[in-house]
Amino acid sequence: MKEIGGFFGLELNRGKECHSKAIRLNSGRKALWYFIKVAKPKRIYLPYYICDSVISHIQRENVSIGFYHINNYFEPLIDGVISSNNFMLYVNYFGINEKNIHKLAANHKYLIIDNSQAFFSKPIENLCTFYSPRKFFGVPDGGYLYIDEILEESLENDISYNKCEHLLKRLDVGASTSYEIYKNNEELLEDAPIKRMSKLTQSLLASIDYAQAKSARERNFLSFHKVFSSLNELELSVENLNGPMVYPLLISKDGLKEYLIKNGIYVATYWKEVLERVKKSSLEYKFTEFLIPLPIDQRYGSSDVNKIIDMVINFV
Repeated sequence: MKEIGGFFGLELNRGKECHSKAIRLNSGRKALWYFIKVAKPKRIYLPYYICDSVISHIQRENVSIGFYHINNYFEPLIDGVISSNNFMLYVNYFGINEKNIHKLAANHKYLIIDNSQAFFSKPIENLCTFYSPRKFFGVPDGGYLYIDEILEESLENDISYNKCEHLLKRLDVGASTSYEIYKNNEELLEDAPIKRMSKLTQSLLASIDYAQAKSARERNFLSFHKVFSSLNELELSVENLNGPMVYPLLISKDGLKEYLIKNGIYVATYWKEVLERVKKSSLEYKFTEFLIPLPIDQRYGSSDVNKIIDMVINFV
């Protein structure tokens, strides 16, 4: 029954989701769980350079795991057999590796595309592809999945109002006072059962100006690259940018990340747990130690980008 009258709720723009044709779930990790339930793989090959959360979700389903290295262009170096029982998961790192995906898709049918860092990248027909919108926008949860087969069991809708405190508190009083709440929310999502995306999250995602967000990300990425291309130890292609997540800056210099954080530029580490599964001489170890994902998202303009540029130049 539709309720009429009473107090007002949030008033959001009534637009269209970017991935309106996807299966809506409560997180990107649960999208991977959905794939495992449908495809029933015996083994999944993962890059060493990946977060533990993906590994644990696969292990919970008693699927064996193989690992492969990547090179400086984020291309997979894999020796394992890719077949109907043995899938390969490829991460579209930072949202700038579509060329690698298309190359893989031309040669391999049994691929899983992790676009959690590439929200604006389009899915490839007949390939399982999943997305994590909260890495790009201020939403409490949610995931999108493109897959040919449908899970037979029915899923209930999630509830998300109780996972929004960190979003509201950041808006009111800032990020530093909200960070612990954010971490708690991430832990809740890690252990949550698979559900359909909540009405709240879907409404939030339908209210976003995606064209503006994509344009801002590309503009900021290019601004960083114009200055840092000679310093960056990664050779990045800036052709056909598609709303990337961050600008990956690789400089083998201790202390830069800590310096930025101390000065209010909050940059993440992808991913500390990688250090425990690779050799110190590996490229993945170097990425974890020195790669700095500079923020380029739609919240920031040229003055913010120039501030970060000045800080990096002064430190280096």
